[in-house]
Amino acid sequence: MSSQWSLQDAKNRFSAVVHAAQQGMPQIVTKRGNPAVVVLSVKSYAAMLRQEKNPDSFASFLLSMPCEEASVFDEFAADRSDPNGLHLREVEF
Repeated sequence: MSSQWSLQDAKNRFSAVVHAAQQGMPQIVTKRGNPAVVVLSVKSYAAMLRQEKNPDSFASFLLSMPCEEASVFDEFAADRSDPNGLHLREVEF
């Protein structure tokens, strides 16, 4: 989970920003209300660089995403049956 700081607050409490980043929580610093930079721990930065150099990094990234229970997505499941009870025609390729 990341935290967000205004630039002025980040300057005034820089040690708190660094401490939170070292605990594995990226810190977002905003400038005029818009995200400007992210403060990361060295460990997080090194892991990001390793993924960048890995040719399978995108697939690894997707596989590393947290997985929700299947029931969360049940409401989005497509109903492929025909509402009129008719059968769809077969298509040959």
